[in-house]
Amino acid sequence: MKNKMELLKQITALEFMKEDLALYLNTHPMDQEALSKYNFYVRESKVLKESYEMNYGMLSEHNSLSPYPWKWINDPWPWEEDANFKLEKEGV
Repeated sequence: MKNKMELLKQITALEFMKEDLALYLNTHPMDQEALSKYNFYVRESKVLKESYEMNYGMLSEHNSLSPYPWKWINDPWPWEEDANFKLEKEGV
């Protein structure tokens, strides 16, 4: 089981890769390798998001199921320090 912040880092990285590949595919729709990578990242992202939500709660107030009562307000807000991870510099 990955910890909460490690899972968030991985989800964030996958979301970035998906967005980057989607932009690329908008101008290169016939690139089969890029499309294959995009689909892989979509599947991986879905698995990690499901794991996160099962263990730690909602990731989005619009795309996540909530148990009763409404749980979105129970976690730190995205702009609060506790809701974010810090990237560490390598070699420092």
